[in-house]
Amino acid sequence: MATLDEIGQEKLRLAERLARLDADRARLTQQLEELEIAERVLSRFGMAQPTERRGRGRPARATAVAAGERRPRAAAKAATNTLSLSDATLKAVGAHGDGATAAEVMTYLSGELGMSVRPNHLGIALQRHRRAGRLENRDQRWFLPQSAQASTQSAMAG
Repeated sequence: MATLDEIGQEKLRLAERLARLDADRARLTQQLEELEIAERVLSRFGMAQPTERRGRGRPARATAVAAGERRPRAAAKAATNTLSLSDATLKAVGAHGDGATAAEVMTYLSGELGMSVRPNHLGIALQRHRRAGRLENRDQRWFLPQSAQASTQSAMAG
């Protein structure tokens, strides 16, 4: 009977140890998830460079440059383009001397500046400039105000 008692005690001790290991695993999984969330938040705000993470069983992806692959043109342009949507919108309207429709501004942004802009974001930027007095909207066309046009023309002439 002593053997059955010993087996029962060993079984109980192993079950307790397994429960502790499961609790530790759950705690570590939760901490890992919190760290991944914090990393995503920081990378969105540009405060931290993303580090290579363990992809939960997936091998780490090599970067395109390290693998010798070429990045797509749009990604390459976006990486080198530091012009904000606000400044790019003013530049696009200024490039059209006779005013520009929103579609023409969109075409200029994508073609000349390599920016991919959603239509509603462009509309918000245009309206923000209109409210601030940096743009005027006449007959569905966007123009720089007369004072801004005169200053840019005098700057080009001089």
